[in-house]
Amino acid sequence: MFMRLVLYSFDIVSQAFAGHIGDLELAAFSIPSTVVSGLTFGLLLGMASALETLAGQAFGAKQYAMLGIYLQRSWIVLLLSAALLLPMYVFAAPLLAAMGQPAEVARLAGQLGVCMLPMHFGFAVLLPINRFLQSQGKNWVMAATALASFPVHVATTWLLVVRFRFGVHGAAMALNVSWGLSLVVQLAYVVGGGCPLTWTGFSRLAFADLSGFIKLSLSSGVMVCLENSYYKVLLLLTGHLKNSQLAVDALSICMSFQGWEMIVHMAFLAGTG
Repeated sequence: MFMRLVLYSFDIVSQAFAGHIGDLELAAFSIPSTVVSGLTFGLLLGMASALETLAGQAFGAKQYAMLGIYLQRSWIVLLLSAALLLPMYVFAAPLLAAMGQPAEVARLAGQLGVCMLPMHFGFAVLLPINRFLQSQGKNWVMAATALASFPVHVATTWLLVVRFRFGVHGAAMALNVSWGLSLVVQLAYVVGGGCPLTWTGFSRLAFADLSGFIKLSLSSGVMVCLENSYYKVLLLLTGHLKNSQLAVDALSICMSFQGWEMIVHMAFLAGTG
């Protein structure tokens, strides 16, 4: 639960800094971070759940070497999926404008979406590592990484937004730095000898039976993405209201606090799995 709360707080911190800049900046930041990144993250998170199922079965059957193979297959599938989702970030501005969002919000949100691209591809590598470690009961690695990354995120956001005056773009770039740090540390732990039984190096076997892995990943990914889409649609609909910037700001803040509460329940649910 602690790890999930801390990682979720990354976006809350950046959102808070964006709110201090202005209503337009907060509204523009909330849309790519909640709607665009939220939908793609939900899809990738669900697809990574396929690894959790297969890795848990392999670990229980003491087929330890297969965990590393499954991890590499998940990387391949999620990176390809992340590439296919790329237009959602690149063309975020015209897509949001076509859906009726205010022109200035859509324009700035499109810029911020492009700024978040490194984080998007980072999730495709990080999420499978999380499931890989979780299937072995090594949650402490993720918790320690989260604990170390959070103060770095706060400091980086302050430096980019306040000290160097990059504005709301700095808040988006800070997310790349913080999530990138989590990725580098966990990847180094896995390939650097932290999992000697389950990680035996890169293998060509990762490219075998990709079709079956893709089917399992897609079914899980679509389910999670649809479950998370309700709140994202609400935020987009709010953009059609009078004084839409303030309305989007208020709803995004409420959704952030509600998300904190939901994370607690999801953490306990994961503990029973």
